[in-house]
This record gives sequence, structure tokens and C-alpha cells, in this order.
Amino acid sequence: MARTPSTMLALGTQAPTFTLPNPSTGQEVSLAQFKGQPVLVAFICNHCPFVLHILDGFIQFAREYAEKGLAIVAINANDIEHYPDDSPEKMQALAKQKGFPFPYLFDESQEVAKAYRAACTPDFFLFDRSGKLVYRGQFDSARPGNSVPVTGADLRAACDAVLQGEAPQGEQIPSLGCNIKWRAGHAPEYAQ
Repeated sequence: MARTPSTMLALGTQAPTFTLPNPSTGQEVSLAQFKGQPVLVAFICNHCPFVLHILDGFIQFAREYAEKGLAIVAINANDIEHYPDDSPEKMQALAKQKGFPFPYLFDESQEVAKAYRAACTPDFFLFDRSGKLVYRGQFDSARPGNSVPVTGADLRAACDAVLQGEAPQGEQIPSLGCNIKWRAGHAPEYAQ
């Protein structure tokens, strides 16, 4: 299991725009739909043990914070030719089985992942109401096998600040997970 950290995109970066399909609905979802709201963009996938370790906690977090006004979008950018467990059909099945309270989008071209400099799953990017990056990093310190409870403490603290119109305080610790599964010849420079 490869352990890949976040690239830690520069704070203040404007949210890269996207329009991606949601396999569960057949509809496209665009970042522009959330204009004026704080937005969390999470890069996840179906099979990564790091994602699966926090997934139930992340879903609970998403339910709580959607009610508080946070827009949440999850994106899968993995190469499905070599990782068929991440196919749109399997994305749809996982979203239904777990009752995802957020759209789970497929970045087949991997261009959105590159624009965000996403490196791992899970990888979290939190933008304020003006679309500026204010937090990137881990959900919390829980990892498969480290016996730290899944609480979402780091991301919760950042979201609480943003929802109150403040900047997140404290150190931002990179997320750690499986590397994004880039298509052959498509890995960006930062991922090599």
C-alpha cells in the first residue's frame, strides 16, 4: 500500500473550475453551482484502504456539515482501465450502498485532479465563500493500522472556522493515502 502525501497546494489559490458527471444521477455537476458557498472538494475512490478507513466518518461529517451550509463534492480520478473497482458503475453502487450525502463525480480525463494538484486518496481541499483555498490536508490523524479513532478533527476545525467567516488556524498536516492512479503517460510532474 503506497503512502503518498498531499502536495499542499498554496493557500489562497482560487478553486479550479470543473464540470463532471455524477454516475449516480447521470447529471453533470459544476463548481459554479456552489458560488457564494464554502466548498469542500474531496478526492476519493472506491478501493483505497485509506479512504475506506475514514469513509463512514467522512459520510457522517458530510451529513452534519451540509446542514450547516457547506457544499461538499467528492471526485474519483483513478484510471479505471487498470483499477476497474473505481469504475463509474462501482462508484454508483458504493454511493448507493453508503448513502452518500454528496455528489460523487468521475474525472475520467484526470484534468481536474491535475488542476487541484491532487496526489492521493483521500485528499481534501476547502475553499471559502470567495473560492479561495483556506485548508488542504488530512481529515484527521487516523490511518489504517494506527488505532487513532476517526473523528475528522482537523477538517471539522477548518470547516467550523470557514462557516464562521474566519480563516482556519493551526498547522495544516498533509493527508496521506494511496496515490491517484494516473493513466499511463498522464502522471503530472508533481506526482513523479
